[in-house]
Amino acid sequence: MLYHFFDWLAEEGIRFPGSRVFDYITFRTLVAILLSLFITLVYGKKLIAFLQKRQIGESIREEGLAGEASKKGTPTMGGIIIILAILIPTLLLADLTKVYVQLMLVSTVWLGIIGFIDDYLKLRSKRMAQQQGKEYKKSNADGLAGWFKILGQVGLGITVGATLYFNSEVVIWREYTGKHPQADSTVFAKTFNGKTHYYVSTKTPVTTIPFVKNHEFNYAKLLPANWREYTWLLYIAIVIFIITAVSNGANLTDGLDGLATGTAALIGVLLGIFAYASGNLVFADYLNIMYIPDLGELSIYIAALIGACIGFLWYNSYPAQLFMGDTGSLTLGGIIAALSIIVHKELLIPIFCGVFLVESLSVIIQVGYFKYTKKKFGEGKRIFLKAPIHHHYQVKGYHEVKIVNRFWIVTVLLVVFSIVTLKLR
Repeated sequence: MLYHFFDWLAEEGIRFPGSRVFDYITFRTLVAILLSLFITLVYGKKLIAFLQKRQIGESIREEGLAGEASKKGTPTMGGIIIILAILIPTLLLADLTKVYVQLMLVSTVWLGIIGFIDDYLKLRSKRMAQQQGKEYKKSNADGLAGWFKILGQVGLGITVGATLYFNSEVVIWREYTGKHPQADSTVFAKTFNGKTHYYVSTKTPVTTIPFVKNHEFNYAKLLPANWREYTWLLYIAIVIFIITAVSNGANLTDGLDGLATGTAALIGVLLGIFAYASGNLVFADYLNIMYIPDLGELSIYIAALIGACIGFLWYNSYPAQLFMGDTGSLTLGGIIAALSIIVHKELLIPIFCGVFLVESLSVIIQVGYFKYTKKKFGEGKRIFLKAPIHHHYQVKGYHEVKIVNRFWIVTVLLVVFSIVTLKLR
């Protein structure tokens, strides 16, 4: 809104000293990260006090893990402050007419509502048990039904996929290779570094293949030639799978103090680099990556995301004073998935979201192996001491701070490796 206000003043010929700084994405990005940090640090403490007053505390399932008793009663639903710290700077500082910004705002609110309902239903089950004088034991059945969460994630996947596929503003610029660009009205001329470059706007469902020289892949090639008019169905199905998988992966990762928050912040830095590079014509040309017009505006949103995660980590690091709940974890996972698809880096998700992937696989393997051995031998067996895998290391005797720090280090390595893929091919 501030961006549009100063833009309106400029159109009216009104200029204040320093008002032109709002024309620069880099300035608005820096302000966004500072503002989101301010919101989480200042109002996070007030949220903790409010949740404590309302007795909105976390209920821990007794699994014999170290330190779980001390977590009981810790305020939860802290994801509310993360969502606000993302939305407020974005609404104030970003160009809200850009489709990518609009899509991320919708994604944030969408998954935030699903997570909030899930947390609220869990809290209601706890209060009902207390009113009946019963001892409350946390159960997966207390919150939203699993199918309802999946339905919400599928709905968001359809929204994101359909928008990216059909919206006329979602395009990629390709360098023009013809002989007479001046004679073609569809060609854009851009001059930088002392040279004029010519581009054409294209709309194709492509993604980036890491480590490959000709590093783009068109999803239409996955279908037979006579079926390619249905590429949109395939593309939307892929988007649905990615959003559902990453969102649930982040939710599973949120089991130790600061683990999901710190991991999401690190991944946010990577996605911010990808968005700024692909949204800047000079950098895109230098790195030989696709140029995506208007993508640079997402830098403001991503900066707010990073600031919100870092600020929340102040209260969520060990020993946690506040948990994000599904309100935060489902939202962060969905945000990361949607951003990855928008910047056309979804094939890199198994790398930079490696922690989320391993956490999810550990649960899938554990459950699958247990069911298989129970059916075959009459007794279920386990591969891990406990799943998700961060609990496996807890049972082995590692302190949760050490587990979290090492998972962060792994994420840093994966993020750096993903950045290298911009030139390593």
